[in-house]
Amino acid sequence: MGGRGASSGFSDKGKRYGTEYHAVYQSGNIKFVVFNEGANTAPMETMTKGRVYVTVDKSTDELKYISYYDKHNKRYKQIDLQHFHIVDGVKEKPHVHKGYFHNEKGDYRLSPKEQKMVEKIKKTWYNRHSK
Repeated sequence: MGGRGASSGFSDKGKRYGTEYHAVYQSGNIKFVVFNEGANTAPMETMTKGRVYVTVDKSTDELKYISYYDKHNKRYKQIDLQHFHIVDGVKEKPHVHKGYFHNEKGDYRLSPKEQKMVEKIKKTWYNRHSK
């Protein structure tokens, strides 16, 4: 759960892997994390194959981003949940950014599979205390 270069043990800012975020909840391969200092950002890389990270806004306890990682553990897709973007001339919330960097390969509407995952994640997060 670190910035660029995390697979080498350190981010591009010199932070040790695992110190930029901390987990607040986990359900299966979905880990809910909070950024430790500064503005909320989604993790760029992971060291766990198949992991999906959900970034939680530490000030509001609301879900901000859902991040997916490729076979090299680099981010390839991020779903933004809290703000609008124009996609094909229409305001979309949530929406998808594809690529390692934010908006590297454009903005997209959620696919039915992505929409289903968003609903699953929201349900998991809001029901986490009811077990």
